[in-house]
Amino acid sequence: MNKTFDIGIEALSGGKQIATLPQGDCISRENTPFDAAFAPSKDGKSFYIETFGCQMNVHDSEKVSGVLLARGYRAVNSPAQAALVLYNTCSIREKAAHKVFSRLGEWRTAARDQGKVIGVLGCLAQQEGEEIFERAPWVSLVCGSASYRRLPELMAELESGGRRVMGLDLDTEETFETEVTRRDNPIRAYLTIIEGCNYSCAYCVVPHTRGPERSRPSKSILAEVRRLADEGYTEIQLLGQTVNSYRDPSPRGWNFVELLRAVAEVEGIRRVRFTTSHPNDFTREIVAAVDATPQLCDHFHLPVQSGSTRLLRAMRRTYSREEYLEKISWIRAARRPISVTSDIIVGFPGETEADFEDTLTLLDAVGYDSVFSFKYSPRPNTPAREMPDAIPEEEKGRRLAVLQGRQRQIQTARNEKLIGECFEVLVDGRHAERGQWAGRSTSNRVVNFTSPRENLLGQYIQVQITRSGPNSLVGEGST
Repeated sequence: MNKTFDIGIEALSGGKQIATLPQGDCISRENTPFDAAFAPSKDGKSFYIETFGCQMNVHDSEKVSGVLLARGYRAVNSPAQAALVLYNTCSIREKAAHKVFSRLGEWRTAARDQGKVIGVLGCLAQQEGEEIFERAPWVSLVCGSASYRRLPELMAELESGGRRVMGLDLDTEETFETEVTRRDNPIRAYLTIIEGCNYSCAYCVVPHTRGPERSRPSKSILAEVRRLADEGYTEIQLLGQTVNSYRDPSPRGWNFVELLRAVAEVEGIRRVRFTTSHPNDFTREIVAAVDATPQLCDHFHLPVQSGSTRLLRAMRRTYSREEYLEKISWIRAARRPISVTSDIIVGFPGETEADFEDTLTLLDAVGYDSVFSFKYSPRPNTPAREMPDAIPEEEKGRRLAVLQGRQRQIQTARNEKLIGECFEVLVDGRHAERGQWAGRSTSNRVVNFTSPRENLLGQYIQVQITRSGPNSLVGEGST
């Protein structure tokens, strides 16, 4: 089935460019055809999921959707149409949690008068637990990501008249895989290889919401990759809170590099991405594997959080500025140009002007292709919440604006150097009004381009870059 996706892309002069598939405008690549998956079910069941957070949450929503479809539910395109409304949540930052509770408040009356069932999934569910019922008594389901395997029994209890059900176990024996996964993205497939985190960063809730690290057996991973390749997927993205900490629990005992090479060798797989890497487990061998293997995308997302060694120690990160820069030097020494992106927190408790200046100079030293930057947000169950020397919100905002301005200059200069080059782009969207296709290069750069050809969605196209902005490239596709 061919389907055109109209996506939001802001003009180059308007700043950030977006090339994403809307949640409601998607194709299922399961054995069930798309039209059948979205046809009205015989008993009138319907559901809608809104997802907050990272790619792991997006993939978790695919897992939940698969469980519900297997139970006879049908997906709908808006919460107003749904009998079951689910929010798959993130708790990394306070703003995301506030947004979820704001969404829940919208259903105070509808849950009672229309009989809608409202559920909270994911990290916020795991973090807040029964308190969600206290703050929003009309919520019927609270379920953390570790309990998605229990969703069939939890749903059965609700369907039989249960008022409130809860799943908050942290299963430390296995990764959180479900028997059925609905693939919402027709272009690239997400695949979890490791869950949880063994680090104890002072600001982070992940160990409390996702539990300790559990790696998935390599045999299971490769079987799913082969299945996805058979279904027509050519790009795979391996996921984990610390994806490069992967350790095969089976007798095979592969490390992350051995798994990467095996996935890249699967027939039909053209691109392999992975996120998020922890600097402590980032090795020369990973760089060498990417440098030598065309199927492994030439892009590393390597969160640094701060450019100050003093602040990194306060954050309980396990490396210094100098050690991080050494790892960057390995990347820059590769024969293959490799893009680097990162995460940075400003306004962590006790951050001085000198600490902040260290972060700014790190931007210059590394030359990131993109940075996700945030104001520090105190989270429950984290050591940083009790730290002294809190930074005022106004000062956090100032520092964030300064950092983002500096990074914008760096990105503008780096992208200008790419004018005239040719990139292979995997097409994942179209802006009909502008007559532009959109996609990503193997280095994860957003590329918008024109082409006389039709029906390019999902194809690999050679694009010559003609102009650039700080967040994306513009070019002309091959004929």
